[in-house]
Amino acid sequence: MSDDWVAQRTEAARVQAERLRARQDAVHQKAEALLHEFLPVVQEHGPAPEPLRVRGYGGRGDARTRLRGWYLRLDRTAALGDDGSFYVLIAPLSALDKVRGVHPEPARPPMVLGEGGKDGESVELPVALERVLPGWRKLA
Repeated sequence: MSDDWVAQRTEAARVQAERLRARQDAVHQKAEALLHEFLPVVQEHGPAPEPLRVRGYGGRGDARTRLRGWYLRLDRTAALGDDGSFYVLIAPLSALDKVRGVHPEPARPPMVLGEGGKDGESVELPVALERVLPGWRKLA
């Protein structure tokens, strides 16, 4: 193989990775805009935010957090915090985490929660928001 061929393949892979990042960023921006639109409506019309907990992998216990918000998945592994941030609420938990609690970091929201999981476990973000506050777009 020539050095030119290797350089061309390397450049093609770099360009493809950049395009993928751009597509993913566009999806995250769309989801962030949707959550930004939803937050003031749910804060005004309810339901009230509740304390959020992190679940351990494999259903092995849970841990408290300082966060309050609304669960977006039925299995309570994703939520919108009352601060407007999106949180993934599943993690490996130690015995100490279960006693002291954990401090999850905000994540960029996807448009499909649980995408790539088992059939029936993923939910589109607009559907998840509708579960939290049915008819919320009419209240906006």
